[in-house]
Amino acid sequence: MMRLQKYMSECGVASRRKSEELIKKGEVYVNGRQITELGFQVSSKDEVIVSGKEIKKEDKEYYLLYKPNKTVSSVKDEKGRTTVVDLIESKAKLFPVGRLDYDTSGLLLITNDGELSNILTHPKYEIERVYEVKIDGLIKGNEIKTLENGIVINNIKTKKCKIKLKKLDKNNKKSYLTVKLEEGKNHEVKNLFAYFNYKVLKLKRVKFAFLTLDNLKMGEYRKLNVKEIKDLKSLGK
Repeated sequence: MMRLQKYMSECGVASRRKSEELIKKGEVYVNGRQITELGFQVSSKDEVIVSGKEIKKEDKEYYLLYKPNKTVSSVKDEKGRTTVVDLIESKAKLFPVGRLDYDTSGLLLITNDGELSNILTHPKYEIERVYEVKIDGLIKGNEIKTLENGIVINNIKTKKCKIKLKKLDKNNKKSYLTVKLEEGKNHEVKNLFAYFNYKVLKLKRVKFAFLTLDNLKMGEYRKLNVKEIKDLKSLGK
């Protein structure tokens, strides 16, 4: 027996937190009974219906995708745009681990392992993320230091980060930087530079934990190997 939200995440419905939201919304039925309590226990013998569809445990799959621009980091898109899941050839109920903006490219994990997704997106585990950034304007050294030490965005101070200036294109007034973060808030990098009124023109995630985009072209993906999967899971211990 296990908690319903854990069972749902292991069946690839979504992360445990997202599964809890579905339960609270009344989207989940067990053996014909609507369940809204998070502590409800189920087993593999129970009939579990989520949003009108029966769910079953399936083998776990893990992919590293080089996300292209103009793709949505979700399972479905109401506007009919291409999603990151559309790019993976699999019959499993996959979903992205976290998200990258529509106009952001780079490394994105795709899986049906809700437990692992919960670990990799939970703030307390401080998973490192590295981005290559191009901004409009010539950034100053003191501004970089201010951003590294943390700034207040929406009444919340950002965690300290590391920013390396790679190049100043004085002719075109552009700056190229590398940013290392240990949190994955929405629009985090864009909001950082917006603090000093710099617009992010190009953004690519090149590293997540120990994983990189090595040997992948934009739009390509590969399966994670056994060691990589094991090492990712160990990040939550």
